[in-house]
Amino acid sequence: MGSGFAVKLACDNKPRYCILHAPYYSFTRVVKRFLPILPVTWVLRYHLRADQWIRKVNCHTYILHGTKDRLIPIRHSESLRALNPSRVTLIRIHGGGHNNLPSFPEYHTFIRDILQE
Repeated sequence: MGSGFAVKLACDNKPRYCILHAPYYSFTRVVKRFLPILPVTWVLRYHLRADQWIRKVNCHTYILHGTKDRLIPIRHSESLRALNPSRVTLIRIHGGGHNNLPSFPEYHTFIRDILQE
């Protein structure tokens, strides 16, 4: 759930950049995927709409996402990037899942390169 909060904070403040690790497009969309019969709009108190907030982020945003993520498919990140393509860079970690990205050497290389900018 952290990526939604991170995008909202980046939207409301002026950070140097925003780094998202396997973000969701909207939390509602994730919940609907796993619980399709649940009336999500009534049950969720906070909808955490990264898709609405990422359009207002003024800093550059880096998204790192695994190509084999079964919890939050990479299409969520691709859709977020499409909302603000000039300010969002999507970095695909080939073979990465949702919770194992730090086990890939290229993940650390990308993070290091981003932080050195």
